[in-house]
Amino acid sequence: MKIRGLFALIALALALTLALTLPSLEARAQNAKLHRIGFLSTSDYAPASPLGRFADGIIRRLGQLGYTLGTNLAVEQRGAEMHLERLPRLVAELVASKLDVIVTSTYPAAAAAKVGTSTIPIVISGAGDPVRTHLVASLARPGGNVTGISDVAAQLAPKRLQMLKEAVPSLHRVAVLYNAGDLGMTRRYEASAEVAKMLGVTAQSLGVRAPDDFEDAFAAMNREMPDGLLMVSDALTRLNRQRVYDYAAAHRLPAIYEADSYARDGGLMSYGPDGAESEERVASLVDRLFKGANPADLPVEQPTRFRLVINLKTAKALGITFPQTLLATADHVIE
Repeated sequence: MKIRGLFALIALALALTLALTLPSLEARAQNAKLHRIGFLSTSDYAPASPLGRFADGIIRRLGQLGYTLGTNLAVEQRGAEMHLERLPRLVAELVASKLDVIVTSTYPAAAAAKVGTSTIPIVISGAGDPVRTHLVASLARPGGNVTGISDVAAQLAPKRLQMLKEAVPSLHRVAVLYNAGDLGMTRRYEASAEVAKMLGVTAQSLGVRAPDDFEDAFAAMNREMPDGLLMVSDALTRLNRQRVYDYAAAHRLPAIYEADSYARDGGLMSYGPDGAESEERVASLVDRLFKGANPADLPVEQPTRFRLVINLKTAKALGITFPQTLLATADHVIE
């Protein structure tokens, strides 16, 4: 009886040890699995790093979640270098790589990915309003294989224009520079134009589709000079931002931009979602998809943190004095 009791205790101890060990083994197996992520953009990748600015923050955040390049994470990246006709081929290459998730930047990249695969989960960012552009059925229940981060242009447009008007009380006409070849950015322009009308401000539409179009946009402003400028940010306008800075400086034209990098580069002011938060949330969605979540059941998220950046050096060159009330609300003031 004593021997039988001893065997029973040993069996119980082994069972308890196994029960405690199995979850750990399963977690290790999950962590050891090679997860494949692909990045797709309409532009090329920034030369500052191998992955470029677009992917860097997401990869960094995935590292904090337990993913290591070359160990349990593999990356494929494709950039169309502003040749949108290349996107279908680039999507096909990513699909052939047997990826677990595709992350896209800009609406054209998101639309091409959606057409190119209905099985690989797609996480979108910088694509405008995904409901108005028909990338998803709704924010709460996107359906299909697309989820990601939504645009909040309708909410941000009034704040941007109000801030520009605070800086320039005489604002009656605002030029809106945007990529007319990107449906997501066109919708963002439309939201800004609607708000401008409500504020009693005339919106001057400056749609561009290629680098050469910027000269036409500048010529249109020369013919009828606006009181201010709002630049809608996408790959095309971002790549040509220095030309916009130079034009604004030469004509003492106050301008507001959508991301803090523009104000840091020399733009007058910017107001938009915190880029770090967006990267974190994209990475979180990717992590959930790696672990088996269904993209159709992952609500499209919206930014919750926003940053106002003011460049006083540029303001001085333009002869603009910001009211203290606006300076007090800024997240960062560049002296």
